[in-house]
Amino acid sequence: MSGPHAHTDPVAAGHHGAGHHGDGHGHGTRRGYLIGFLLSVVLTAVPFALVMTGILSAPVTAVAIILLAFVQILVHTVFFLHVNPKAEGGWTLLALVFTGVIVTLVIAGSLWIMFHLNSNMMPMQPGSMPGM
Repeated sequence: MSGPHAHTDPVAAGHHGAGHHGDGHGHGTRRGYLIGFLLSVVLTAVPFALVMTGILSAPVTAVAIILLAFVQILVHTVFFLHVNPKAEGGWTLLALVFTGVIVTLVIAGSLWIMFHLNSNMMPMQPGSMPGM
């Protein structure tokens, strides 16, 4: 057969084999998943141990837990979600950064509004609103 559809073998036709996306990045290795899993276990066990043993004071423990939570978010993002500058031409990383900026703005704005809400409200005097 010598027509335009003569090559039915994807490898012979120059196409990637079945199951490959052709996006140029790996989807993780067993070693990568094991490293991510072990880091996740440690980053979960350490805050648990800090709380259960009471080694640190409560404010220091809270700060340590928050910092370890952010580290665990990074571990999950890199090892399990495979978000890095190479994935999808960098668009997944850009989308993640954009999402982080928007979430930070919403949370910071909400906290700012709630903190200043009391000072921006009109003071209520007893008897200032008759009939209530």
